[in-house]
Amino acid sequence: MCGIVGAISERDVQGILLEGLRRLEYRGYDSAGMAVVDGGQAVQRAREVGKVAALVDAIEGNPLKGHLGIAHTRWATHGEPSRINAHPHMSGDRLAIVHNGIIENYQELRQELKTDGFAFTSQTDTEVVAHLIEKNYRELGDLYSAVKATIARLRGAYALAVVHADEPDHLVVCREGSPLVVGVGIGENFIASDQLALLPVTDRFMFLEEGDIADIRKDRIDIHDREGTPVERSTHRFEHGADSADKGEYRHFMLKEIHEQPRVIKATMEGRVTASRVLEQALGTDAENLLDHVRHVQIIACGTSYHAGLVARYWIEEVAGLPCSVEVASEFRYRKHVIQPDTLFLCISQSGETADTLAALRQAKQAGFRAALAICNVPGSSLVRESDLVIMTQAGPEIGVASTKAFTTQLTSLLIFTLALARHNGLSEEKESEIVQALHLVPGQVNDVLSLDGEIEELARGFMDKNHTLFLGRGSLYPVALEGALKLKEISYIHAEAYPAGELKHGPLALVDSEMPVVTVAPNNDLVEKLKSNLEEVRARGGELFVFADREAGVASEDSLHAMQLPPVHEITAPIVYTVPLQLLSYHVAVLKGTDVDQPRNLAKSVTVE
Repeated sequence: MCGIVGAISERDVQGILLEGLRRLEYRGYDSAGMAVVDGGQAVQRAREVGKVAALVDAIEGNPLKGHLGIAHTRWATHGEPSRINAHPHMSGDRLAIVHNGIIENYQELRQELKTDGFAFTSQTDTEVVAHLIEKNYRELGDLYSAVKATIARLRGAYALAVVHADEPDHLVVCREGSPLVVGVGIGENFIASDQLALLPVTDRFMFLEEGDIADIRKDRIDIHDREGTPVERSTHRFEHGADSADKGEYRHFMLKEIHEQPRVIKATMEGRVTASRVLEQALGTDAENLLDHVRHVQIIACGTSYHAGLVARYWIEEVAGLPCSVEVASEFRYRKHVIQPDTLFLCISQSGETADTLAALRQAKQAGFRAALAICNVPGSSLVRESDLVIMTQAGPEIGVASTKAFTTQLTSLLIFTLALARHNGLSEEKESEIVQALHLVPGQVNDVLSLDGEIEELARGFMDKNHTLFLGRGSLYPVALEGALKLKEISYIHAEAYPAGELKHGPLALVDSEMPVVTVAPNNDLVEKLKSNLEEVRARGGELFVFADREAGVASEDSLHAMQLPPVHEITAPIVYTVPLQLLSYHVAVLKGTDVDQPRNLAKSVTVE
């Protein structure tokens, strides 16, 4: 995901921009650049492929001095990583722009601008926006009006920051589907795609809303909504430390990371989905061509990431209509394979350095798979560097060894991938829109689940003296049950196993008694009535049930059945939402048992050995 920083100040802004770019490096990028309007009212620009350090080296002997500037880290979507494709992009020598997101109709706009005499030097959609703003500037005579006229013609997701040498006293910014925040200073103001980029210069922020366009000056910030009405956006103070390795108000990193999930799930979607569509270019420059030829998906992962892959299999086969195989990396790499034609090799890893997953990827590249896609949380990791396509999960640093927010952002990324793949295999626009709209509801639904924290803590008391627990789920919720069991055993040291609920009578039922709690996830889907029958089998054997159920599923607390009512969710997005109560249950059981929640015994965060 790309990163934006901008500043207007009485002081030189080069240092502010560079530090902001350094703080955005966690997002993943392949090039960096900046443009500064100098005192002589000219635009100076520097761009480099590679790390921010390369940009620093490039301008060390020739600094970009000025009080107004914009900067960017780019993750390639249109055109390969190169200096000419790096941001900022310019139209002529006086207008510069940085852009996050995807412009879907850039090809038709590009042709129109070529007809009007504009020459293109890059393969990007961003340069199209730069020339269109310049065209409108010539006609309308001021930058704000030119940007406003331009965005009326754009389809897709974007955050834009624009400067013009003829108007050196302000910058114009806007957002639609990609994040943008305004940093409020004294006699100076700033913008960025993430408030963390600006913490060295301010702790006060305005969050632009969808469709907002803002005129940023040293002494004021004017904002209009998509209808052109002047609006006020509240200023918020950043209350926690800039260091993500700070637990803040939470007792443990794990609890903090559980509560961060609404925000990071939303961040994973931003710039990748509109209100009704997935922007498949966000997967990489060659995504459209590759996805058009995929006829089979092979998923490889370990641990929690493996469970994410198991959920994705249900999605890929149901929504995209393509066969999907999922295998543990440590098993895949040590057996012979029959590779289906046109198979996409999909690797999932939080760290991007998981030894077995990396070894499987390297083996696959020699074996004849069509392409490799990585879903990962760490930019610059080996998995990211060695894959053809990449989706960064945007979970941010995950300190707790037991994965929480990395898992739900992996699921979010996998659903985005599934929809992009399904579009090439007959998915209707109506169905895609239905699922995308359901995905937009997930952060709020996760918040609703988090509000049940106190009630789940009370449920956890029923596990304090237990040594074994059984988790049940059906369909795409069976992998969620697997993940719930893994979390409980990881941090509380209670032995836990998960089964498809329909398998209960084929063996596990022999274990059920009053000392074996049974945890079940029960969204209101086509399998809920069958699941209720499985629950009755448990109760008939004296088992104690803990059921996380859709409030419309008709499961109520009684006798040995403890029902926690969850908000209604779409059947496709249910695995993301139903993961969260199981995380909270495991956390509270571990706290009650007094274990080391963040650093459970015998485990490490990144498994870099076999």
